[in-house]
Amino acid sequence: MEDKHKKILDRLESQCARREYCSSDMLKKAAELLEGDMEAAQEILGKLIAGGFVDDRRYAAAFAREKSGITGWGPLKIRFALGARHIPADIIAEAVSEIDGDRAGQKLRRLMESKWKSLEGDPAAKLKLLKYALSRGYDYEQVRLIAEEICRQPEADSCRQTETDG
Repeated sequence: MEDKHKKILDRLESQCARREYCSSDMLKKAAELLEGDMEAAQEILGKLIAGGFVDDRRYAAAFAREKSGITGWGPLKIRFALGARHIPADIIAEAVSEIDGDRAGQKLRRLMESKWKSLEGDPAAKLKLLKYALSRGYDYEQVRLIAEEICRQPEADSCRQTETDG
């Protein structure tokens, strides 16, 4: 391996030691550092994978946990984001299956209740609440059920107004 390639490998290993990266991200970084030399970039990626610095399964699991638990993304949005990073479908399915459904549901409820408070007095509040939760990558049926529960609360006047208007 050339000295330049060794320096790039060392640099990428250092980056991977600080946080998780998927193979497509590392391939892109290597190609940029090698000024488009895809053959050398593939070789460096192979060494990163062989050395345990890059592991798409580990990356997908960490990504799914972080996006679900901290950011509040639903499984649909997580699947889409991992697919955009060229993670294989079986690895995506495994990562999404590891998400704690109860915890994710509680997170969704908190997000929707918070959003609901910001929509107070808005005649289209229920629709906006549904669109908000769906955009976070949750299943429609789950979102609809939580929205209905929130709208049944005594202080949910804008829900009832929307239902009587429509």
